[in-house]
Amino acid sequence: MKEEFGVKDMKGVRYIKIGSLPTGKMNLLTDVPGVKVGHKTYCDDDKNTGITAILPHGGNLFKEKVMAGHHIFNGFGKPLGLVQLGELGLIESPILLTNTLSVGVVANGLISYMLEENPEIGVSTGTINPLVLECNDGELNNIRNIFMKKQDVYDAIKDAKKEFLQGSIGAGTGMTCLGFKGGIGSSSRVIRINNREYILGVLVNSNFQGSSSKELKIKGHRIGELLAREQKGLEDQGSIIVIIATDLPLNSLQLTRIAKRAEIGIGNAGGYASHGSGDIIIAFSTKNNIPHFPQEEILEYKFLHDNNLNIVFRAVVEATEESIINSLLSAKAIVGYKNNSYRALNEHHELFKNLLIGNTNNV
Repeated sequence: MKEEFGVKDMKGVRYIKIGSLPTGKMNLLTDVPGVKVGHKTYCDDDKNTGITAILPHGGNLFKEKVMAGHHIFNGFGKPLGLVQLGELGLIESPILLTNTLSVGVVANGLISYMLEENPEIGVSTGTINPLVLECNDGELNNIRNIFMKKQDVYDAIKDAKKEFLQGSIGAGTGMTCLGFKGGIGSSSRVIRINNREYILGVLVNSNFQGSSSKELKIKGHRIGELLAREQKGLEDQGSIIVIIATDLPLNSLQLTRIAKRAEIGIGNAGGYASHGSGDIIIAFSTKNNIPHFPQEEILEYKFLHDNNLNIVFRAVVEATEESIINSLLSAKAIVGYKNNSYRALNEHHELFKNLLIGNTNNV
């Protein structure tokens, strides 16, 4: 059983069936066509941190922007780029995740990357809106040691691909969640509307309530109540970043509404948007890209009618909850900064083995 879980990080694995909608082929954010994810990881003594890069498509994001929305359920966070995203409803750079005090250096690297790709930025056209989101990994990482460089950003973007690792990887290397080692998790859902199939994918960097396992729930079962553990610190420390991607034709208002539903999935796993938590969600669509240099003044697009959004809301809730569970079950135990240690949830698989896919008593 241990070999199945956390001995190594996993790609696209499905441990527990959450909800009723089918998953995409890999059960990853990147089931959405065109979307790629890459990591840059440091895992060595007091350096347990990194960068995770999400590319909405493989082209030039500044010249072909994607429609997006976002939701801040609790704003205890230090993201960069959400003001313009909220105003224009567009994303024009890769989305980068990292630790709290590295937002500045990571943003500098992302700006350099975008300037190299687009020599007209700041000269014959406007500037760039870099999108960088963060969680605090200071429990396992010496967060004051701001050592990452521009090249680390380039490496994370260059690493972007369809299949990517989950758990203790990239921006998730030093994250803790619900009393255990957290980090990167992902899941996807197939949505069928009017005899056509679409994909919605979710990626999380789980870092909420890192010191307390008592709220942990798996598929509605209060597993945390079975884990009598000593508190390591304030139970409300930490945050979560949620990235939602879909190939459904949705506008920025619809994407904002979809982003709001992710909080239900977080709650289903045991989160409650505590005082010290930054619960920040971004949703984007890979359809209806907006050109920076339009050939015509009037742009025409088609969008899903709002009457069809209920199944999309359900997909977000299911995939967000499963992404969090996947982040926990893919993560490895770690001893980090100042010898702080966090165990992996898979070490307690006996408490939820009846929920695992393939178990004859699965409920």
